[in-house]
Amino acid sequence: MSEINIKNKKASFEYHFLSKYVAGIVLTGTEIKSIRKGEASIKEAYCTFISDELWILNMHISELKEGSYNNHTPRRQRKLLLNKQELNKLSKNIKTKGNTIVPLKLFISKSGYAKIEIALSTGKKLHDKREDLKSKDAKREMDRKLKSFS
Repeated sequence: MSEINIKNKKASFEYHFLSKYVAGIVLTGTEIKSIRKGEASIKEAYCTFISDELWILNMHISELKEGSYNNHTPRRQRKLLLNKQELNKLSKNIKTKGNTIVPLKLFISKSGYAKIEIALSTGKKLHDKREDLKSKDAKREMDRKLKSFS
């Protein structure tokens, strides 16, 4: 069985991460089967609080072909499972202007449950994004020079 590891690659380019959490997801049977096949996307997903509970919205999980009438809707709201202390901390910090909760990675735990890594984050400014690109280019250039010497 291959390792399921669906990432949101754009998140690190768009946001500064303040703290990271691993949350469980409430799923139906056909949803977990689609995730195990690797047919999910968290690129446009985001997290929000609805009546003191954390929900992930706009996460796409493809419908299962064998699902028949039991199939799920691909972009439905899904509840995230965190303990009360983490929820209180997140809800307090989300009220600060500019903070948001971004999904980073969707994976299957060793015990077989679907988990999602989320981060409390702030948006990067344009100059921060440019700095990241410059440092990435400089690192790549240094790696090339080291390879040419060896």
